Amino acid sequence: MRELPPVLEGVAKAGKPLLIIAEEVEGEAPATLLVNTIRGIVKVCAVKAPGFGDRRKAMLEDMAILTGGTVISEEVGLQLEKATIKDLGRARKIVVSKENSTIIDGAGEADGAGDAHAIQARIKQIKAQIEETSSDYDREKLQERVAKLAGGVAVIKVGAPEGCQRSAESRHRDRQARHGGRR
Repeated sequence: MRELPPVLEGVAKAGKPLLIIAEEVEGEAPATLLVNTIRGIVKVCAVKAPGFGDRRKAMLEDMAILTGGTVISEEVGLQLEKATIKDLGRARKIVVSKENSTIIDGAGEADGAGDAHAIQARIKQIKAQIEETSSDYDREKLQERVAKLAGGVAVIKVGAPEGCQRSAESRHRDRQARHGGRR
């Protein structure tokens, strides 16, 4: 990743936070992102793209479809310098930790602003690849991709006025969530 200014300016004007998923964040980019975050110009977070090689490219395309965005890559003919805010995907919420990033309600999902048909078409395409592959490893990785595209994320918030009540309530809600609301 080299420069961000045109896209970063568009995001700053829109007043939205930005998550960058890239193969590498190098050169002046980390300093530029940090300075813009510290100054309050734009809230930005950069994470390394999952996977390796062709699998990484496929997973980036999955995330683009999920969020209604576009993969920004010279390989697909879109240079970072020419990208605009319209190329970016959207999500209601994204949770980033040291090891994982979770996209919640991507704009490409049924209740979002993107194309749910594109997600279903992508799932169908991956399922066809599952049928064609003879490698157990590839089959498992493809099934993981289908699960990530098709699966929803449940956000469970548990609270109570007293610590002991919170503990009992937490166990109860956890049990209900794992068993689909059954007691």
